[in-house]
Amino acid sequence: MKLVIASALVAVGILSSASAFASKEKDLATKSACMACHAVDKKLVGPAYQDVAKKYAGDKTAEAKLVEKVKKGGSGVWGPIPMPPNAAVKDEDIKTLVKWVLAGAK
Repeated sequence: MKLVIASALVAVGILSSASAFASKEKDLATKSACMACHAVDKKLVGPAYQDVAKKYAGDKTAEAKLVEKVKKGGSGVWGPIPMPPNAAVKDEDIKTLVKWVLAGAK
């Protein structure tokens, strides 16, 4: 019984940590002004992050392509509205955000 309770507590701790981790990335996206045009699960000005994850699923070059696109901006992939460059966002933060998006952004 003690083992079951201990396992449950560990599982809750892991889930809480995963939730906090996702919240950290979402906070970074908000701080970096990404959430002004994007949402996790619905299209705003730009695509939903979950749609981006689906589009690039299995593409081994996706991370590098998206890091470049976020930094320099772009247009034409998701419609006619261009994404402005994000040169003021640190490269490390862009990479963190892209990994979060590609992982399904929750």
